[in-house]
Amino acid sequence: MARNLMMSFVGLRKLQRSLVWKESRLYCHTGVDPITLSQHNGIRRITLNNPKKRNALSLFMLESLRKSILSETGSEDLRVIVLSANGPVFSSGHDLKELTSAQGRGHHTKVFNTCSEVMSLIQDIPVPVIAMVNGVATAAGCQLVASCDIVIASEKSTFATPGVNVGLFCSTPAVAIGRSMPRKVALEMLFTGTPISAHDALLHGLVSKVVPEDRVEEETLAIAHRICQASQPVVALGKATFYRQMAQGRDAAYAIASKVMVDNLALRDGQEGIRAFIEKRKPVWSHKAEKAHD
Repeated sequence: MARNLMMSFVGLRKLQRSLVWKESRLYCHTGVDPITLSQHNGIRRITLNNPKKRNALSLFMLESLRKSILSETGSEDLRVIVLSANGPVFSSGHDLKELTSAQGRGHHTKVFNTCSEVMSLIQDIPVPVIAMVNGVATAAGCQLVASCDIVIASEKSTFATPGVNVGLFCSTPAVAIGRSMPRKVALEMLFTGTPISAHDALLHGLVSKVVPEDRVEEETLAIAHRICQASQPVVALGKATFYRQMAQGRDAAYAIASKVMVDNLALRDGQEGIRAFIEKRKPVWSHKAEKAHD
């Protein structure tokens, strides 16, 4: 089981390599990168950086985001990703100028396929992804929030799926939102386009925590640092298993999780943690997916 989950990460690394040339051409052609990227002490910070266009998820933005997410996801130096945005709008969703008839069905298909791939990658990569939201998240921007593993939002943040009001129902955002919130709450958002507050988003499960605006970065990084203190392969195994079992019925979910618990115990870091607990000391993680026993 653990081997199968780790093989999926190998597939992600192959996809990462296949995109490098394509993404480099895109960057050279435009000369502008709508994303800023930094990494320090195991925390990668990806920041949407096109506030003049409300951080719209244009095809270029989505491809840049995909590249930033996939870059060295298997590295031992990467433990967690923090996704944020510059400006008062986290993301307004798709760039509607790319969705006119003039662009054509082929381009429209590419936009939505790329968007779906990015949203899926967030949950498929082995490291946790935290959204740090301090502003408005609408349509595919709200989808991006819902796709993240953890969401820390400021009190002023709002969330909406207003596509219905411009004649384009938020069907793809509904995939992520409908898996994060109760069905009837999600459908009210989708049918009316009415925004909800950060506190309502917390109440209904769209976000993990709501804090004052001046504390949103502090709280996000505190969670990120706590994740960095855990064993990387243990966290990776746990994340993959969580999403896999959530798609199953109860009995199948328990069968999957029970097998993975046994696989987890066979990891070198699994045994190190147990020994450290018994010996009343802090564990020393290897951060390698090596086995202690068969």
